[in-house]
Amino acid sequence: MKLSAQTDASPVIAVQPHVLRTTGWSDYALLDSGHGRKLERYGAWTVVRPEPQCLWAPARSAGDWDAADALFEAADDEESGRWKMRGDVPSSWTMRWRDVTFNARLTAFRHLALFPEHAANWEWLVDRVRARGSGFRLLNLFGYTGVASLAAAAAGATVTHVDASKKAVAWARENAVLSGLDAAPVRWICEDARKYVQREVRRGSRYDGVILDPPKYGRGPAGEVWRLYEHLPELMMGCASLLDTDASFLLLNAYSERLSGLALAGLLHDSLGRRGGGIDWGELALMESSGDRGVGLSFFGRWSGS
Repeated sequence: MKLSAQTDASPVIAVQPHVLRTTGWSDYALLDSGHGRKLERYGAWTVVRPEPQCLWAPARSAGDWDAADALFEAADDEESGRWKMRGDVPSSWTMRWRDVTFNARLTAFRHLALFPEHAANWEWLVDRVRARGSGFRLLNLFGYTGVASLAAAAAGATVTHVDASKKAVAWARENAVLSGLDAAPVRWICEDARKYVQREVRRGSRYDGVILDPPKYGRGPAGEVWRLYEHLPELMMGCASLLDTDASFLLLNAYSERLSGLALAGLLHDSLGRRGGGIDWGELALMESSGDRGVGLSFFGRWSGS
C-alpha cells in the first residue's frame, strides 16, 4: 500500500531501540577490543585504532595486538593523529562488500575511508531499493567515499551523491570504476549539503529515499560552516520536503556523544509531519568476530514509508 505525503497520522516512533549489529564479512572483522582500542582486519591488513568506550580488557594476547600492521596514534582531539607502521602497508588496497569494490586507505583522521558499522544499514538500503525495482531515486548527502551510493546503484537505484570534499568525491568515483559501476546512473556532486537541498526544494525535485550521515562539524567547498546541532533541524525539514508522495525511506545517522537514537527519531517525527509510516531508531554496533561483545559507534533514526 502506498502512503500519501499527508495522511491522518504522524509517523509512529518505535517503543524500543534497535541495535544494528555488523558481525563482519570476508574483507572486514573486529578481531578484539579493550583498554580503549580496537583491533581490526581490513582485507589482509590489521590495524589498531583508539576507541575510548572500550573500557573492558582485551580477550586476545598482547602479542596479537603487537603484531598489527598499523597503529593509529591520536593527537589531543583523538580524531587526528598519525599512523605508525609495523608492516609494509600500501597507500591503498581494495576491499569488497557484496557488489561494491572500494579502496581502503589509512587517513589522517584514523578512519580507513569507510565506516564498516554502516554495513547493517547498507543491507537495509539494498533491500528497500530492490523491493521497489529499477528507477528508485536516491539522494545520499555527506556521501563520503560512496559505498552506500554504489551499493544502491548496484541494486538498481538512480543516485545523487553529494559531499563537500573534492577528495572524497574523487575517491567515490575511483570506487565506482573498481566496482564496474562507472557507467551506472550516479551523479557525483561536490557541494555543501545544505545549499544543495535548498536548491532542490526550490526546483521541486523528488526522491524515493534520502540518506544522510552528517559530521559534528565541517566546511563546504566555498568555506560554508556546518554545525550539527545548529543546522541539522533545518536540513531535515528540507530532506522531508524532497520525499515523493510514495517515498520509501529517510535514513539519518550521526556520530556525537551528545545525541541519541531517540533524539534522531524525534527529529524525524517533527520533520515528516503527517506522512504516516514508522520510525525505528537505535545504534550501529560492530561485533567481535568471536564472542558476543560489541562496540556501539553511532546512532541512527530511519523512517519507512511505503
